[in-house]
Amino acid sequence: MEVKDKVIGVLGGMGPAAGVDLVSKLIDQTDARTDHEHLPVALLNYPERIIDRSTFLFGETDLNPALAMADILRQLESVGATVAGIPCNTAHAPAILDVIQEELDRTGHSIRIIHMIEETAMFMREHMPQVETVGTLSTLAVYDLGLHRKPLEAAGFDVVVPEARIKEELVNRTIFDTEFGLKAQTNPVTDKAKHNLVTAIDHLVERGADAVVLGCTELPLAPMVEERSDVLLVDPAEILARALIRETYPEALRPLARHYAAHVPSTP
Repeated sequence: MEVKDKVIGVLGGMGPAAGVDLVSKLIDQTDARTDHEHLPVALLNYPERIIDRSTFLFGETDLNPALAMADILRQLESVGATVAGIPCNTAHAPAILDVIQEELDRTGHSIRIIHMIEETAMFMREHMPQVETVGTLSTLAVYDLGLHRKPLEAAGFDVVVPEARIKEELVNRTIFDTEFGLKAQTNPVTDKAKHNLVTAIDHLVERGADAVVLGCTELPLAPMVEERSDVLLVDPAEILARALIRETYPEALRPLARHYAAHVPSTP
């Protein structure tokens, strides 16, 4: 039996369901037919240790979540993780991610973070040449910092975002609302959350989007991500899962899923 000595790390807890979802997508994107052909994965979910990323980015606290996140990444490295994914788009803000990297460098740790947002832009540029205009759904912090807009524009896409009311009332509230939001209720997702997201996607299609990036890792948890003929829904967590496998066990990477088949010229 082949020994797999590289562990894939997942820094979860932001929210917890998103970390579990990334592990599930790692399994889905692995070309395996038996238990032993699957890949070693370590997930650490410590939600109580990581403050909300948006509160730090909006100046509501001086405590940078990067410090706790770097500590958890060091724990992942201690169990063999050579690369790690962070299933939280907002955590990729430079004010957080750069400090994580500085902390890892300062303490002599070599675990490598695979940048989910940059991977998404590169994946779309390589595999979706027919897409011209991309809409994004995300938290307000991600919108304000242009975390998806900047790399997508650099990749050659036109980018559209929702109007302010849609951003705040339909997208951000659907993520954070403590009654019906995705962080409060993921299984099952509430009807109100599903309705809000479908409305937001329709709004972006009306603004010219022929692809929509689900730029919060809770968004793909909503079962509104069904096949649509008018727009391609892009899941950065799925792309991150593929990148983590590519960087550790490329021979185990499964061909692209069928839902990309109508939009992708060829399978890698």
